[in-house]
Amino acid sequence: MAAGGSYSIVEYFGGDGGYRCGYCKHENGNFSHGMWSHTMTVQDYQDLIDRGWRRSGKYVYKPLMNKTCCPQYTIRCHALNFHPSKTHKKTLKKVNRFLSKGEMPVERHDEGLEGERHLLDISCRCQFSFGKVNAALESRRDFFQKHEKKSVFLILGKGADPSRPLCQKAKDMRKERQLQKEQQKQQEAESSSVNPVPSKSSSNQPKSLEEFITEFLPNDPLHRLEVRLVPVSFEDPDFLVSYEQSAALYARYQTTVHGDSLYECGESEFKRFLCDSPLEAETAPDGPDVGYGSFHQQYWLDGRIVAVGVLDILPSCVSSVYLYYHPEFSSLSLGTYSALREIAFTRQLQQQSPKLAYYYLGFYVHSCPKMRYKGQYRPSDLLCPETYTWVSIERCIPRLEISAYSRDACALKELGRVLVLHRRTVMPYAAYARKRKGSNDEKEVEQYASLVGQTCAEKILLYRA
Repeated sequence: MAAGGSYSIVEYFGGDGGYRCGYCKHENGNFSHGMWSHTMTVQDYQDLIDRGWRRSGKYVYKPLMNKTCCPQYTIRCHALNFHPSKTHKKTLKKVNRFLSKGEMPVERHDEGLEGERHLLDISCRCQFSFGKVNAALESRRDFFQKHEKKSVFLILGKGADPSRPLCQKAKDMRKERQLQKEQQKQQEAESSSVNPVPSKSSSNQPKSLEEFITEFLPNDPLHRLEVRLVPVSFEDPDFLVSYEQSAALYARYQTTVHGDSLYECGESEFKRFLCDSPLEAETAPDGPDVGYGSFHQQYWLDGRIVAVGVLDILPSCVSSVYLYYHPEFSSLSLGTYSALREIAFTRQLQQQSPKLAYYYLGFYVHSCPKMRYKGQYRPSDLLCPETYTWVSIERCIPRLEISAYSRDACALKELGRVLVLHRRTVMPYAAYARKRKGSNDEKEVEQYASLVGQTCAEKILLYRA
């Protein structure tokens, strides 16, 4: 229940029958529990995704991990400790080269390497006409123009500055930075000989993700990119004014990337899948300024939307729901780029709300090689399907190589700290074992504790006769 007193309301559907798997294409190998959420508080959904649930529109589902053909493990990235890999840095540089100079790479990356999908070269553009939306846009156009800066956005590039020199080549810029570093070290050495102080030079510190995102961008880039965050609400003018363009982009993405028919990705499907959310918009004194709820993070390039990331901002994380983008820019690896921007966004929110420190990437499917790219955003954890404890992905991968389904059998830290109730007395298992020297139930207690997890094992009383 939310702080304001509202309840989450769901209808439970169960999950007995098997369905077609989207990963291995097994006709009836996908098993999951499901429920329809009429409304849900952000804290309730946070608790659910920490138990392996995930939403698609208002439908919330949980895979039957020990039964489904392709087990899906909830994965989260430690946003504060994240450092981009070489592949991530290349993607950021590639996008920045395009923004600054218009260089468009011709190669296309495999989905298994960077999370991108092979795309078909289809030049048709999907157009839609929504009577109701157009009417709403007209009624709110004046309001939108007055409040044009209401949405949160980051502007890369501030326009031409005639006082600045022309852009340099990357090689020359590196040489200049190296020279500046050497000069700085020399100055510090000279000053320290007079007034010795601890060195605080940042030259030895690795660059942050945020620095890589804006690296090599001049003041007057050839292309202008804005990242805007708008709440998913038909009462929000920023969401309404971009709704039709966003829906058309979704249709083009689905038809090109996934081969959907126009009927399958029409306006009603777009609304059901990516605009209808059960989450109630909430604010909290210790929460982020934008509040909690469902949002569209729109990437505007030279005045038009080229990509949209659908996000849920929750008390402890930013949860990625979906991404769709213009196929024309597929060679820029926008799947990887948007994930890096979302991690940076999570770090930004954490400065306002300290407990909001994780970036959830949805499900990690080790049995499907094309879905393993999510494990490249490290440090990251997978959720154990039985103990519901978080386990570092480095520990999980060797087990998943052996079996597609794995639980954290080593999640238990100390068996002796398990609480038991014996003869109306609460005691740790270590004390109970000392009293019952002839007891032979250690394996049973260990199995119990491994299933409920260390946290619950230290709170729930295990009855012992």
